[in-house]
Amino acid sequence: QVQLVESGGESVQAGGSLRLSCSASGDTWSYYCMGWFRQAPGKEREGLAAIFTPDGTTFYSDSVKGRFTISQVESTLSLQMNSLKPEDTGLYYCAAGRGGSCSPQAHFSYWGQGTQVTVSS
Repeated sequence: QVQLVESGGESVQAGGSLRLSCSASGDTWSYYCMGWFRQAPGKEREGLAAIFTPDGTTFYSDSVKGRFTISQVESTLSLQMNSLKPEDTGLYYCAAGRGGSCSPQAHFSYWGQGTQVTVSS
């Protein structure tokens, strides 16, 4: 089993920056792909970014490319978010998995509880 705990979510004004963290524990050897997801009110969960942990290759959705950066240091996954927009508001989750190729659309087996980000205009 893998446990994931997100932190860093808060309220911020449009144009600002925020850094989310996700601490992984347990069987961290059992996955090779980690990702960040967002669920906005009334919308489906959206994959934002993923990282192939063996070599650090990153993948981004078009909605965050150039603004968000995913990174990993040991058992901590991070998401640096710059130039935030009101539409970035939502509950942000980190996830880990090992099925198929790594991307924001991959299958993830383990999920955190989420951290809330609110961007005001």
